[in-house]
Amino acid sequence: MSEITDLDSLRRAIAANGEQPEGPARNARAEQLLAEAERLNIPLAVIEALGHQLTVYNYSSEKDKMFVPFARLLRMWDERPEDFDEYEAHSLHWAFKWMSVGMLGQPHIPLASIEKWLGEMERRYRLAGYSERAVRSAEFNVAWHIGDLERAERAYAAWLAADRDRMADCHACELHDQGWWQAECGRDAEALELWRPVLDGEFSCAHEPHAVLGTSLLPLLRLGRLDEARAHHLRGIRLVRQMESMRSTYAEHVEFCALTGNEARALELLAQRPAYFTDDGHPRSKLDFLAVVALLMDRLVELGMGEQPVPGPAGRGWTAGELAVHARTEASALAARFDARNGTSHIGERTRARMARRPLVDRLPLGVRTTRPAAPAPAPAPRVPAEAAAPETADLSALIAEARRLSDTLRPNAVEAWAAVARAAQGLVLDARDRAEIADHEAMSKGPEGAALFERAAELYAEAGDPGEALAARARAAYVQALAGDVEGALAAVAEPYERVLALYAEEGTGVRQTASVVMARARILMRPVHEAGGPVDPEVLSAAERAAREVLALVEGHTGDDVRLMTRAAEARAMLAEIAARTGDPHTAVELFERAAAEYAGAGVPWFAVEYEARLAGLAYHLGDPERAERALRAALEHGGAYLEAVGRTQLHLQLAEVLGELGRVEEAARHALEATHWADEAEEGPALGAWARRQLGGLLLRLGRWAEAAEVLESALAELSVETHGDGAVVQTRWWLGDCLSELGEHRAAAEHRLRAAEIARHWPEQQDHATLAHLAAESLSRAGLHEEADRAYARACDLWRSLDGVHGLVRATRARAWLALRTQAGPQAARELMRSAVAECEKARDRADDEVARQRFMAELGHTHRQFGDLLAGVATDAEGGVSRAGLEEALARMEQAIAAFALLGPNALHERTGAELAAGWLAADLGRSAEAERRARAVLAAYQAHRGGRGAGAGEDLPQLRRAEAQRLLDVLRKPSEG
Repeated sequence: MSEITDLDSLRRAIAANGEQPEGPARNARAEQLLAEAERLNIPLAVIEALGHQLTVYNYSSEKDKMFVPFARLLRMWDERPEDFDEYEAHSLHWAFKWMSVGMLGQPHIPLASIEKWLGEMERRYRLAGYSERAVRSAEFNVAWHIGDLERAERAYAAWLAADRDRMADCHACELHDQGWWQAECGRDAEALELWRPVLDGEFSCAHEPHAVLGTSLLPLLRLGRLDEARAHHLRGIRLVRQMESMRSTYAEHVEFCALTGNEARALELLAQRPAYFTDDGHPRSKLDFLAVVALLMDRLVELGMGEQPVPGPAGRGWTAGELAVHARTEASALAARFDARNGTSHIGERTRARMARRPLVDRLPLGVRTTRPAAPAPAPAPRVPAEAAAPETADLSALIAEARRLSDTLRPNAVEAWAAVARAAQGLVLDARDRAEIADHEAMSKGPEGAALFERAAELYAEAGDPGEALAARARAAYVQALAGDVEGALAAVAEPYERVLALYAEEGTGVRQTASVVMARARILMRPVHEAGGPVDPEVLSAAERAAREVLALVEGHTGDDVRLMTRAAEARAMLAEIAARTGDPHTAVELFERAAAEYAGAGVPWFAVEYEARLAGLAYHLGDPERAERALRAALEHGGAYLEAVGRTQLHLQLAEVLGELGRVEEAARHALEATHWADEAEEGPALGAWARRQLGGLLLRLGRWAEAAEVLESALAELSVETHGDGAVVQTRWWLGDCLSELGEHRAAAEHRLRAAEIARHWPEQQDHATLAHLAAESLSRAGLHEEADRAYARACDLWRSLDGVHGLVRATRARAWLALRTQAGPQAARELMRSAVAECEKARDRADDEVARQRFMAELGHTHRQFGDLLAGVATDAEGGVSRAGLEEALARMEQAIAAFALLGPNALHERTGAELAAGWLAADLGRSAEAERRARAVLAAYQAHRGGRGAGAGEDLPQLRRAEAQRLLDVLRKPSEG
């Protein structure tokens, strides 16, 4: 049997279908409802079902189907207008706008027919008494579409000049179109100013700010307002991702990614909407989409990724090169159909221009993770002078001189320069010194595998007559042995070079530089256990390392002059002493030493060596409660590292700085550094794990800024790569918690509940159950807001058990009150609601009576007042008798609870002024309902008197407008009492 039995049941079904996501399923249900309506034999039922069908077609990929129900509605109107009620008559005229503009998107509909319908719209609006504002807006769209810009300008001016009435588009939609025209005319700043009320939330509708967020992307990029563009993308894509009818806006987001170095994200967006490649119901939006696909694919081909697999039309696999040809061909053919219909070249010219757009930003970090396309590996570009990069034409002696200069001054590209010397010298005979330096630097490039080469360099240095440097090379070989994990063997290996170089130095057989090199190698070996220890270090190990570091300082101080190598030896030794101070519980000394070491590196002209120690300094300073000093150190590290910083190091510094700035309350700036961290993490080999951590931090900062949609996008991206094994269960729980908060603010309550429940499931295994209880409570709240009342009640019951086990009275009482309200929406019913409220009252009273200090007692008294207040509200809401009339007994009981609330708040004094006056007004309305006018008037005047006595006073948690609102409500109650017949 059909579920549609009358007009009311049809309306409920139509309303329910209207809440479903856009798409074929909703459209099919609308078609079914029309068939059901026709069986009712009620003209208005058919009219409403046709109107619903017309609406769902318009907001779907099947826009081409909407003309049939509209034509039928128009015929019914012309034949029997009396069958239409006021709402449906208005809806019919409203749909004229959809028809006139909708026809533009169908190239098979002749232009003459479109102009005819535009004239018909104007005639019917005039007959119905409507303004011409909507007509001129439609004319503007027609004129622009065919490229008649003079007519478009005239229509635009007439549109703005005409009066707004019930047929005008909503403010948000009008501002979108007006701003779009300004941007089309090259007035980007004016466009963004027009869009500001929509972007700020002053005006909105079912499809705004969705469309404005997409349309604003290119103007923002062109104006260089990159942070806003990024934010609009993250907000906007979230809004349109599930809206089938917004293919053109979706294309704007893909285009934005293609023009900002985010080609990988653009590909992901294509993969999320495969039907957009083939949906034919609205050719105009398909043209927009295909033009952007062609733009993106051409970009990938240009980057050398023509063979990269990409998402495309179903039924076969696609490479970027193949899809580029396909999309361009399809887009060009569609554009040609429009131009043939219009008799102009306007659409084709615009389409070609769009497909030819060039990137506006090399790479704009978005904060979300994408799997980057696998580009061909570029040929390595060695960081060496031009003459070293072309040895076949460079003079070998010049190459050697330059390499020696670079190594003497500790330039980062010295190793590459010596490698260039080696390549240039192939087949030539070099002296022992040159060969020694080549071997020495090749060994440096190999890390722990370079020991044998260091030994070879030592032999060559000895052959060249430099015994000190030979010992230094042997000491370096010992150090790389320690790097490989053999500290004991390294100490044994360095012992002889150490003893010999000291003796040689004493005999003036070698210089301080060579001696310092050996002594430093030994100190580094002794420091290995200190660096590697995860916990406390053996005091003897620390003592030996400290003596070695001080030996380096004693050796080089007074000899450094302008010798970069000796200056850096002093700085490194001081950094070793700083690390030892930190390990021995003297962080203040460690900070001072790290700061001095960093300054010495910078003074020596090798600031990139300071970065590691500035990062350590920042961590210690932050731990010591000096975030300003930590900030200075981290900024210096980023500056000093410059182009030499590896991606992972840059990521970590930005993350540290973001944490410090967040602590200082500079959240906006902190978010910018967290965003930079996400960008560099994606460049690093450790990308996924490190990037997930960076995105987690960025999402938390965006949450603090109230940028819910951006935060949600980033946190969802982080969750895809966060794992309990890598990042810890605390990080996963916190991320889901934050994401639940974002989704709750966005009204996505089901999803918020899911994340809160999943976080609670992890937290339930923790020894401390406070987080588990809080998450269970929040999940219940989300379930309730999502309309899942039975599930919410079970979650609140779980929260009650947890709060009770923790002696968390406030949480227990609030969860119990929430269950009471839910009982009215479930099978439990009013009696269960009363029992739950009584239980909440009892818990408050018990906690108040056992409180051991006045502050706690007052907090419980406030909770008791709120509970009595809510109990009274609940009783007033269910105060009906069996016949459906008002139950005086129920109202009396509600009033008694309100009086108890007033008494509780009164005991709290001025801090609970607003709570007390709120309860007083509620009691006044109840007294009025009971016919006790004098009591009601007394209570209203008591509220007015309370605010007179406390002018400017604010109770706990009160908003600035609350006193005014309370006074206004008190006056309204007095007015009702004076005019009972109107009340």
